[in-house]
Amino acid sequence: MARSMIPRAGGAGVPTPARGGPRIPAVGRRPVARYLRDTGQGALTQRAASLVTHQDEVTRAWDRISALALDFIQNSGRLKGAVDQVLADTVGVELRLNARPNLSALGYDQADTVAWAREVERRWRRWAWNPAECDVRGRLTVPQMVDVALRHQIAYGEAVGLLAFWDRPTRVRYGITTGTKVCLVPPHRLVRETDEYRRLHAGVWLDENGRPTGYRFRERRDGWDQDVDYAARDAAGRPQVIHAFDPWDADDTRGVSVLASSMRTHAYAEQLGDATLTTAVLQTVFAATLTSPNPSVEAFEGIQALAEQDETLSADFVDFIGAKLDAAAEGIQFGAGGQVSHLGPGEKLDLQAAQTPHNNYLPFATDLRREMARAIGVTYSAFAMDHTNATYSSVRMENASIWPVVLRRRERIAAPIKQSIYESWLDEEIGEGRIPLRGGYRAFRAHRDDICWAEWQGPARPTADDLKSAKAASERLQNGTSYLGLECAEHGLSVEDVVEQRQRERDLFVAAGLGDPFTRKTAPAPAPTDTEKDDAE
Repeated sequence: MARSMIPRAGGAGVPTPARGGPRIPAVGRRPVARYLRDTGQGALTQRAASLVTHQDEVTRAWDRISALALDFIQNSGRLKGAVDQVLADTVGVELRLNARPNLSALGYDQADTVAWAREVERRWRRWAWNPAECDVRGRLTVPQMVDVALRHQIAYGEAVGLLAFWDRPTRVRYGITTGTKVCLVPPHRLVRETDEYRRLHAGVWLDENGRPTGYRFRERRDGWDQDVDYAARDAAGRPQVIHAFDPWDADDTRGVSVLASSMRTHAYAEQLGDATLTTAVLQTVFAATLTSPNPSVEAFEGIQALAEQDETLSADFVDFIGAKLDAAAEGIQFGAGGQVSHLGPGEKLDLQAAQTPHNNYLPFATDLRREMARAIGVTYSAFAMDHTNATYSSVRMENASIWPVVLRRRERIAAPIKQSIYESWLDEEIGEGRIPLRGGYRAFRAHRDDICWAEWQGPARPTADDLKSAKAASERLQNGTSYLGLECAEHGLSVEDVVEQRQRERDLFVAAGLGDPFTRKTAPAPAPTDTEKDDAE
């Protein structure tokens, strides 16, 4: 008899037999979730999880996560070193400006554009490395600000700053020239307040399309915390707030620490390390136990008391036991020049010490460190300073897998921060005439995006063998699969800077009569062998 598909309370579409047909077990009528098929121990059932928006989850746990991340970094040399490694990989000494303006609409040819860009780069470097000119507090250079911003991004998940413009009386007061100033703000000063009716989400004001229009900061003024709102841009469209973070979801308005996913792992690693260290310390302390079939002191005292009450107990037996205890006390000495004399018959001396950790300690600790390194975005070797069993191939693969993460962090966090500062600075330089531009400030306003376009170059990719990497670059250039600009960018250099520097050095060598130092030298041809001479004859 055919079965019918009749929806029932147990689930839609459960096959059931027609009247009088074979009976199906009760288990067969239960719906089965293919993606959530649990284990026999109920591993999925015991794991609590809820479906909420990522933005709400970040807002709920942001303070606790940031506090734990700061505590971990400040109290762990390994994490502190990992943070420093992130800075070294991402920016090195600094992200160098490589201005790429498009000035064709203003009548500039290629040579004039390159010359104008080189002048902008020179002036930017002088300004960015002068704390009095670039920092509101007058203490940090722009490269140092980027370092602080990256530390904030690791601990808080975001970097926040304000862009200010000082008038001339204020500049005269401090003896400076420019008015563009940067003020980095700890991200916890950006409030986590949410009011959806007024479109305030975790301290960020949004318009009807979800674009940020302002930020609410909690500032400390005259000993009191006050909420102050700052517009995202001024009336001319220039940014006033720097807010860089790596979103997880499209609706995110705040970032979260990169350590959030590995906090439990680091806590376990700390407990394991503390327990191992305590065991190692206790191994320097030991206790000695003497096992003897003879009566203990308490038993001897009892025998002596019985001897005083019962004269049948021999006084010689009591004296013998006492002599044995005295000999045991005098014959075992610990400390400087400790010694152990001859033990009595049946006596055994044991030294009690703390037990060493199990032989699975190193594999387990290594696995914990790998997880931490992956969450932060550094290689395991750089995180743990452990190069055991490292080979050329393994180092190359390790660097190849982590380098895209470094480039992504550079382009998502570090470069946007410097670009925002650079655009504000260039706006002032052109507006006040310190950098000439055809058409003046009005032309700059009309072509702002084309004029401000720039690239930010960081340190070169680490290599396991510099000679092999150099040969590979030469092969790519000879085969036409690469170009000088790309190869120079791989080493954090600008091809224009390389050409100009080589030209200056060549002119210097030629003027001194030393010849061109960059002329390619070819190796002399090897001498012909006897066989080759015979063939030639």
